Amino acid sequence: MSNAHATVMAGIPQTNLALYHKIRFSVGDPCAYIETDDGMRVLIIRDIEMERARKHARADKVFCPADFEPEEGLDGDRETATAQALAECLARGEITSVTADRSLPLIYAFMIQSYGIELECDIDLGVAERRSKDEQERAHLRSAQATTEEVMREICEMIFASQADEQGTLIHEGTPLTSDRVNSMIDVAFLNRGATTPHGSIVACGPIGADCHHRGEGELKTGQPIIIDIFPHIRASGYNGDCTRTIVHGTIPDEVARMHKAVLEAKLAGEQACKAGASGDDVHRAVAAVIEAHGYNVGLPPEDADDSFCSMVHGTGHGIGLEVHEPPLLDFNGPELVVGDVLTIEPGLYCKAIGGLRIEDMVAVTEDGCENFNTLPTALQW
Repeated sequence: MSNAHATVMAGIPQTNLALYHKIRFSVGDPCAYIETDDGMRVLIIRDIEMERARKHARADKVFCPADFEPEEGLDGDRETATAQALAECLARGEITSVTADRSLPLIYAFMIQSYGIELECDIDLGVAERRSKDEQERAHLRSAQATTEEVMREICEMIFASQADEQGTLIHEGTPLTSDRVNSMIDVAFLNRGATTPHGSIVACGPIGADCHHRGEGELKTGQPIIIDIFPHIRASGYNGDCTRTIVHGTIPDEVARMHKAVLEAKLAGEQACKAGASGDDVHRAVAAVIEAHGYNVGLPPEDADDSFCSMVHGTGHGIGLEVHEPPLLDFNGPELVVGDVLTIEPGLYCKAIGGLRIEDMVAVTEDGCENFNTLPTALQW
């Protein structure tokens, strides 16, 4: 390397997803990445991973820390040694200044600066690149959402097929259905499909669902809205699904039907507003306008609100990819959307007296609209 400036990233790709996105190589050990201004990509990684990295990582040259051992020798701690090697590599390449992204661990910054190399943090570095999903990423996300829908259908059909006892509790195979039991079913269903649910799932019935992020507890009841929100991590690709449906076993209460109509129309308005050049703010305002046109509120309830107060208390959606929640937000002051953004559109309504109702699909932003990855019904009963 002969350039005076380079870009650096470092960390453990399994947990530093910005670094993983750059090199597309998953490993549980520390590594460091250097990209010079003339486009040379250098990866410093543990010796036993070098052969695999040379085959699969997005890098032109692959080294191990021992290739850049400083005069004082490498530390016995693997992360410290990698940070030493990064700084030594930069120095040998006569790099005098580097730019790092927001995810750079402090130990690497410390080592770089200890060599007298100027370090600058670019807080936007890599953010736009991760937002605009390439063809491979979109394929991973379509597949993740298809798997998510398989499990959603399986769980919803199981609930619809259950019977209510005299107290209105849903019974499946002779045992009451509870939020915990259904969550366990969801976990197993994804494990059988090569996926996990590291953040759990939401199965919230009745008034509990008025708290939009309550995981749910207790027995599921007939005649009450049941929010099912599942967001698995697909092990093979590293990408995530995210889908919410609200269903009602038995008789649908009139107010729940009204809430559902408003949410469904709001979701359609959000999809119609979702396109490159529009902003997250535009999409959220389109959704909010429909919610308010139906006589409901947008925003957190006032302190003196009674239990009949019904509102959409959250934004319209968020980016999704290697993480379940990524930029951009579909909310007030949300940024401009770009081609390749993959987003959730998930309006909802929440009322302490009744519960919650949310419908969520995943879409990809195109030049003149968006592509919806979902195919599942959105009705309260299928």
